[in-house]
Amino acid sequence: MAAAAKAAAAAGAAAAPAAPAPEPAPADPPDGGWGWAVVAASFISVGFAYAFPKSLTIYYKEIQEYFSVSYSQIAWVSSLMLASMAPEQHSCQPLRQQTGGHGWRPHRFRRHGARLLWNLHAPPVPVCGSPRRGSFLVLGALVLNCCVAGALMRPVDAGRARAEAPSEQRQRPGRSRRAERGAAAERVAAAAQAAGRRPGAFLDASLFRHRGFLIYLLGNVLMFFGFFAPVVFLAPYAKHLGVDEYSAAFLLSIFALVDMFVRPATGLLANSKRIRPRIQYLFSFAVCYNAACHLLCPLARGYAGLALYAVFFGTAFGMVCALLFEVLMDLVGAQRFSSAVGLVTLIECGPVLLGPPLSGALVDVWGDYKYMYYACGAFMLLPGVFFFIMHYYNYKRADEEQRHGLSAEMRTPQEALQLKPEGI
Repeated sequence: MAAAAKAAAAAGAAAAPAAPAPEPAPADPPDGGWGWAVVAASFISVGFAYAFPKSLTIYYKEIQEYFSVSYSQIAWVSSLMLASMAPEQHSCQPLRQQTGGHGWRPHRFRRHGARLLWNLHAPPVPVCGSPRRGSFLVLGALVLNCCVAGALMRPVDAGRARAEAPSEQRQRPGRSRRAERGAAAERVAAAAQAAGRRPGAFLDASLFRHRGFLIYLLGNVLMFFGFFAPVVFLAPYAKHLGVDEYSAAFLLSIFALVDMFVRPATGLLANSKRIRPRIQYLFSFAVCYNAACHLLCPLARGYAGLALYAVFFGTAFGMVCALLFEVLMDLVGAQRFSSAVGLVTLIECGPVLLGPPLSGALVDVWGDYKYMYYACGAFMLLPGVFFFIMHYYNYKRADEEQRHGLSAEMRTPQEALQLKPEGI
């Protein structure tokens, strides 16, 4: 009898369904441990990728004369790179790896101006005696490091799901591979819901009803028409004034060096107790400061004047870049920041793409760079004033809404009943 009871109990235990394993908690971003490697990879990827279109402008004059193209045509080279890297800056592994090596290929341009753009992906054939071709190879070798850095750019939950799949398969060998993929997808969806977004949705369209986001988006779209063109044409402008090639390239070095130190300094200033509550005003000032630099640039005389302009322009450019996404997070909050960045960068591709060619067209029409700098200054001044006015309005509305919310919370239940209209 005892043996029969034991056998029956064993059979019942085998027939009973196994208790489901507890779902693992969503993976947290690696702020500690190897998180520094992801930060270093981002620094390499963004830094090298954005430095290449600026370095390329040193050879604009030579390329323009060799291929007999206009300023507006040659400006498409840097504008295409900058516009394509705007969404890539917030993308993951595959896009960064695929675009990492494209910087070294633009040296087989044909003489026809229209084919200048299509030959960006032509295979390299180094030719002796051309410093331009050799420089492109060196720059391309540096940009190829973005492929290595891109290997670290992948979603945390997806990587964890791949790591957990083999261990789960060893524990449950009878489970199919399709079931394993389904379980991994469910865990990723659960992590997305825990992060506050709908599974499979990476862009929050409700942001277009957000007052602060619309102010930021409208101003930035106009600002980016004149944001990159002065950088693109700084070295060609110096050569136009008779500055030699190496001195013109050194202007970009001055600009980059000042930009490198201004960005962290601006971050410290923005996080101070007095500036942080009204950080939007600091961003508005930085945009207007950019406009003032461009409007005064044609007054610079000689190489010393251009070097002084590079210092002030590097300061203004670094301030805007340091505050660009900081003010966006201040407007929309941390939960919606990822979607807001995605929407902004996708929409900003248009003005980033069209800004330098339109500015180059002004040089083609008037034969002088000063009108291009005046136009860029105007494109920066208008959104700067717009930001000052609209952020003042936004802060005022936010303060009123906060006061109304506090007064509603402080009302007693009797006061709330008295405020209700009759018939409710």
